[in-house]
Amino acid sequence: MHAYLASSAYIDFDHPLVAAQARDVAQGLEGASSTLALVQRCFEFVRDEIRHSGDFKLNPVTCKASDVLLHQTGYCYAKSHLLAALLRANGVPTGLCYQRLSVGDGGGAPYCLHGLNAVYLPEFGWYRVDARGNKPGVHAQFTPPRESLAFALQDAQERDLPEIWAEPLPLVIQALQAHDDVGAVGRNLPDIPLLMVV
Repeated sequence: MHAYLASSAYIDFDHPLVAAQARDVAQGLEGASSTLALVQRCFEFVRDEIRHSGDFKLNPVTCKASDVLLHQTGYCYAKSHLLAALLRANGVPTGLCYQRLSVGDGGGAPYCLHGLNAVYLPEFGWYRVDARGNKPGVHAQFTPPRESLAFALQDAQERDLPEIWAEPLPLVIQALQAHDDVGAVGRNLPDIPLLMVV
């Protein structure tokens, strides 16, 4: 589990802002029985207090957890970096997950990756949460052991990718760092083509 508890370039919970926020969100919680409450607090903070860059058309484009917290905005990928940082700072193993989803509401091409998290809960094992931010048609919740994610799969080319990554995928970092404007990121979202099984 060490990799899922480590600070890193993008999950930088050793940054003073992130460390302070991690302490604040855990205030008043003690003992192993508080793990679920801690995860829920961190999840709801990132979901509700950090605005989704695409929904709100907010610059700058953020990637590192500390920048997401500083500017209070981020795409789903960046928000997942902040959630991982807050939870890891509090000793909760947290990884990064991705879904491959249609860019449009009706399914079909083009497709893109969507970033979310997996949290290790002693009672349930790995449990996925999606702090991208709710809006009409999106209602992600923390309801273990049942997952309540932002998006359901709509067609055969969409996928819940099974991996739980300790670090962000390089193509996600590249997409966030290649553009200075959230609109440009939205027009160039990362994707992984599916392998055709013959």
